[in-house]
Amino acid sequence: MDIEKVNSMDFGEFVDVFGNVIERCPLIAAAVWSQRPFSDLEDLKKHFFAFIDALPQSGQEGILRCHPDLAGSELRRGTLTAESQREQSAAGLTSLGADERLRLAELNAQYRARFGFPFVLAARFSDRAEVSRELARRLLCPSAQELRTALGEVKKIGSLRLADLLCADPAKL
Repeated sequence: MDIEKVNSMDFGEFVDVFGNVIERCPLIAAAVWSQRPFSDLEDLKKHFFAFIDALPQSGQEGILRCHPDLAGSELRRGTLTAESQREQSAAGLTSLGADERLRLAELNAQYRARFGFPFVLAARFSDRAEVSRELARRLLCPSAQELRTALGEVKKIGSLRLADLLCADPAKL
């Protein structure tokens, strides 16, 4: 899809197509729609991320809470969004052994208890061993730093999802 097509979308179509660029946050797509026309993918991305940056901390944490645990219960129940399913599958999280799944569940629970939101990682850039290592490493970070890191991961995920929708090369993002 090209940017002209994006700019010509009515509100409902835009929200349907871009509503999960930021996981389970169609409200962000709804707000971004009103900023049309967009000059290119970078401009569209800029509007999504400006919305996130303008939120108070509680709103930013709310965005993080929309994300599922990696290799968590939503994966096992089959209730992940299509995008999350693809991303977790690409990282090998759909084929974990029992010990690996248990280890990730324990780390996810510790992380959620410490920070109040789930661990967010652009899983497409990782393999399952790296996911566990990064989760253990980030558990030790100060809260303010971890909020910034997690929001940065949300933006990486959003960049990749926008590139997918506009058939752009993610390596150039």
